[in-house]
Amino acid sequence: MPFREVNSKMIEATVLPGQRLFSQRGAMLAYKGEVSFTPNVQGGQGGIMSMIGRRVANEATPLMTVEGSGTVFFGHGGHHIQVINLAGDTLYVEADRLLAFDGTLQQGTMFLGSQGGVMGMVRGQVTGQGLFTTTLEGHGAVAVMAHGGVIEVPISPQRPIHVDPQAYVAHHGDVRNKLSTALGWRDMVGRGSGEAFQLELSGSGAVYVQASEEKL
Repeated sequence: MPFREVNSKMIEATVLPGQRLFSQRGAMLAYKGEVSFTPNVQGGQGGIMSMIGRRVANEATPLMTVEGSGTVFFGHGGHHIQVINLAGDTLYVEADRLLAFDGTLQQGTMFLGSQGGVMGMVRGQVTGQGLFTTTLEGHGAVAVMAHGGVIEVPISPQRPIHVDPQAYVAHHGDVRNKLSTALGWRDMVGRGSGEAFQLELSGSGAVYVQASEEKL
């Protein structure tokens, strides 16, 4: 695993010859050794199609390629950082949540409408996260950012999980998502909690939830 958590808001990445990492531009705090940082226009291993998908939606987050031999410290905006290890599965995460990830992972773009149809598109508008989400697949580590720390909540076929869309960070596994409503009379007259929409995730996997409803 190339990432080590220094504290809740900073990680240390080991860069080895012949290997590479991708990180959000501006996330490098310090480094030692012979390390190079190059702007990346194709969006990691996903190539040109991944880039086009996000450019069409105007939702691309600039990345840089990190290569060489040394150690790099990453952090961004004082956000809490969670390292997620993938063992051949797929992580679904909003692009602006990505801090850094293994260059071995295959990056792609998924249209939210493909999970939940029209409601999937509504979810994108309600959360303010857009209509596309980033996918990272394979064996490797991903560092994501969140407000107030992150908890991992297991999802099982017998017990779907309901999450405030603003608190959603990422999920992995064989999971379906849809937007459900909990609209009552208090919401109709403006006396509700403001949580009329909930993101329902079902299947087998896990969802990562931040301890805040604040966007990055």
